[in-house]
Amino acid sequence: MTTIKSIDTRKLVLLALLTAIVIILQILGAFIRFGPFSVSLVLMPIAVGAALLGAFAGAWLGLVFGFVVLISGDANAFMTVSPAATILVVLLKGMLAGFIAGKLYKVFESLNKTLAAIAAAIACPVVNTGVFIIGGYIFFLPTLTEWGVAAGAVNVTAYIFLMLVSLNFIFELGINLILSPAIVRLIQYRQDRFTS
Repeated sequence: MTTIKSIDTRKLVLLALLTAIVIILQILGAFIRFGPFSVSLVLMPIAVGAALLGAFAGAWLGLVFGFVVLISGDANAFMTVSPAATILVVLLKGMLAGFIAGKLYKVFESLNKTLAAIAAAIACPVVNTGVFIIGGYIFFLPTLTEWGVAAGAVNVTAYIFLMLVSLNFIFELGINLILSPAIVRLIQYRQDRFTS
């Protein structure tokens, strides 16, 4: 018979493992670039954690992701413009990506766990990229306009969507859609067998 304490211990261990994976993947992901920014491979364990452990665990994993981005220097281009805005956007986009992925998983879980995992896998990169874009417009529009002109973009919106986020977003969404639901289902299958 499984006790509440052993279930909590397993969840804590899984959260610790996913936290370590987020850190490692973000550090390794800094070497994979499409355009000026690195690809966020960490969205996969964030979506998995949000699905398996809930919205607050997803927010925690997103917060860790944000801290690693800031510490690694991956946001330095924006830090030179506005450190406070950069910190806010980077931490908020990760936290909201994990939190909303967890909430969406919960909404769809009673219908179908695979559908719920897919919803979480989609939400993570959509929210992460969406908050980045909104933050860019709110805090960094003059800088992004300058960068766009220097890159030969027609306008700042074209620059943001076509040059900054398009390839990254497609790659992140694709990886998340392929791997996150499969990992969630495998872990759930293992947990179901372990607790039976």
